[in-house]
Amino acid sequence: MRIGGRRLRLSNLDKVLYPETGTTKGEVIDYYSRVAPLLLPHVADRPVTRKRWPDGVGTDASPGEPFFAKALEPGAPAWVRRLSIDHSSGAKDYPLVDDLPTLVYLAQVASLELHVPQWRFSGDGERQNPDRLVLDLDPGPGVGLVECAEVARWARAILQDIGLDPLPVTSGSKGIHLYARLDGRQSSDAASAVARELARAIEADHPDLVVSQMSRAARPGKVFIDWSQNNGAKTTIAPYSLRGRPHPYVAAPRTWAELDDPHLRHLLFTEVLERPDDPLAPVDATHGPLRAYLAKRTAGKTPEPVPENPHGTPAREGLARFVIQEHHASRLHWDLRLERDGVLVSWAVPKGVPSTTAKNSLAVMTEDHPLPYLDFAGEIPRGEYGAGTMTVWDTGTYELEKWRDDEVIATLEGRGDGPLGRVRLALIRTEGRGEKSQWLLHRMKTDADGRPQSDGAPVVPRDHRSTSPEVAISSAPAAPPTAAELTPMLARSATAGMARAAAERWGGTPWVEMKWDGIRGMGIWDGERLQLRSRNGVDLTAAYPELTSVHLGLGRTPAVFDGEIVALDEQGRPSFPLLQKRMNLAKPREIAHEAERTPVHLYLFDVLSVGGRDVASLPLFERRGMLETLAEEAGGPVVVPPVFDDVDAAVSTSGRFGLEGIVVKDPGSIYRRGVRSEQWLKVKHSRTQEVVIGGIRPGKGNREGSIGSLLVGIPTERGLQYAGRVGSGFGERTLARLTEVLEPLHADTNPFIGVPAADARDALWVQPTLVAEVEFAEFTPGGILRQARWRGLRPDKSPAEVVHEN
Repeated sequence: MRIGGRRLRLSNLDKVLYPETGTTKGEVIDYYSRVAPLLLPHVADRPVTRKRWPDGVGTDASPGEPFFAKALEPGAPAWVRRLSIDHSSGAKDYPLVDDLPTLVYLAQVASLELHVPQWRFSGDGERQNPDRLVLDLDPGPGVGLVECAEVARWARAILQDIGLDPLPVTSGSKGIHLYARLDGRQSSDAASAVARELARAIEADHPDLVVSQMSRAARPGKVFIDWSQNNGAKTTIAPYSLRGRPHPYVAAPRTWAELDDPHLRHLLFTEVLERPDDPLAPVDATHGPLRAYLAKRTAGKTPEPVPENPHGTPAREGLARFVIQEHHASRLHWDLRLERDGVLVSWAVPKGVPSTTAKNSLAVMTEDHPLPYLDFAGEIPRGEYGAGTMTVWDTGTYELEKWRDDEVIATLEGRGDGPLGRVRLALIRTEGRGEKSQWLLHRMKTDADGRPQSDGAPVVPRDHRSTSPEVAISSAPAAPPTAAELTPMLARSATAGMARAAAERWGGTPWVEMKWDGIRGMGIWDGERLQLRSRNGVDLTAAYPELTSVHLGLGRTPAVFDGEIVALDEQGRPSFPLLQKRMNLAKPREIAHEAERTPVHLYLFDVLSVGGRDVASLPLFERRGMLETLAEEAGGPVVVPPVFDDVDAAVSTSGRFGLEGIVVKDPGSIYRRGVRSEQWLKVKHSRTQEVVIGGIRPGKGNREGSIGSLLVGIPTERGLQYAGRVGSGFGERTLARLTEVLEPLHADTNPFIGVPAADARDALWVQPTLVAEVEFAEFTPGGILRQARWRGLRPDKSPAEVVHEN
């Protein structure tokens, strides 16, 4: 199904997850879909820990077995937003539930309970102070909701005295949660201390009914006030989340009037859907889509509209509206704003809408604006945000084709006398996320009636085999290839949206391959045995005897192949960390021993030479036909993986199977040795960057005497530009190996440009000769890798080959 612009595979909708009531997975998905507008503001930007019941919750007599899921599973869709949190066992990527497709995906995998902390991530992925305080009123044996309500009223009186206004939630399990909004100035420890003292004060006044100690022996007949939920490492069931109880109860926000009901009870999900409003909305009121807009403006100081409600305006019927404003601020630019979900999603476009399909414009996403901005024009005073003159360049309505977080396609029609006319535009995110993210604004082709039109290249059939007589396959002897002939063609980094736009330029049908998480292997086949070279020319033949000392069934015709050397984990997925065990071995005995434990495969995807004739100038689809002919009888460790012709399907499939990503190719492209080409685009699920190691910061605590973090950089024309520190993702064996290889490289001088004094203070410099690969969230505006995590050394690459992966 398509949900919110995303493709989702929904299965087993008739499966019963709540046997006592017969509630199915389809009903669970329907509930979360309908309650999303109320639920999402309470969980947005918070890492979600899930409690999953794939086989259902069972019954009172035979409860089902749940399991906690912290890290996002490898098969999750690539578009699910995720951020990393370090644990003693390593970093884990947590999902963030900011939109309907993500919520529905979690329901599809039976994540019935969603638990979140009281803090959020900031826009750049940093953990913030808590923005709400919570008290968990947990009834012990012999007491229930009515007693919890009594304690809640006592807590409310005290909290109001200190300027906090709590609101209640019946937890759907046993007790009541009280939430109060915080201003974000207190740390989690400070919030916990306040909650603990409040619990002790209520216990001192009402010792017969209240207990604040953790001991279960003290709880019978009393209500335990659990103040520890404010600890930054703890989570609480999210408001509007289902519970994994025999009946489908919900953590339901309630009014104080409801708590006075002597028959107070928990609410079922069907009852919650009948409640139109969110009593808990004031607690997270500042987290609406207009929060950034309101934070930058003060009513009375600017003529711009400044609404009180940060959640925008309810959706209206009819075509959505747009406005393009000419903004004479510190620099002239145009602001493109599209009506969406009650606000105007906005981009600043320095050069305006492209006048032809041959040119693209940079667009930088800004904060969402309120709908009254559709016709705003005026002078924003000096000293205020966005100071300068703003006029309406054109306005009108638009027809939406696609809206995703990385791609928007729409046909805009301006007013009759306006300069825009009717134009089909694509916005494609290229870097970053949210405000300040960078996009490409592309004017798409249309026919005379304004209908979509292809950019022209012919569509190439997938099963075509070469029949070109001048490159007929023969078994004639071939001269050994030179080093230049073994230099591989390289792909440029891209987003899925950029790849789809490129596919349209190529004719609408791309050539999509899985991206295998290994190292490049250029194979020289002489008709009997294979020699292997790395991408930088290093001879790998002896390192992988299972590929080079056996007959691979590639026929009698000499050929030069391009492929990837991969090691597979227990689930059959390529694993770069596993391949690291093979990459640094040199002694034959060690190689033979590890080859038995960690065998490798060679995944072939291209052929450069056949029977001594160079075929690199042929289009890709012809080379693929020749490759398949040559490898018809190959087996064992040699694999020719399948090709897809749908970017979305390939991204989804690679994500579902935990693969690295995809490579999207122009089926008519020639093989350009040594070129990083726009005709090959790599789309990764997580961002990786090759870096050069230039320094070490000594370890502290349990890493004392070892490596604390590595200082890394990326080569530029000016020198080795500092890119930050990498301090997570290391195992003990990895640290020992790094210490061994870096020890001889110690140097007296700093090899970097732009190292902050705090990072350089106790650094030990090394010669910048080793290349490594790290995984990271994004680059900061200053070019620093954020949340960088170690993946491994890259002995197959030299510092000169490292480029900034934009």
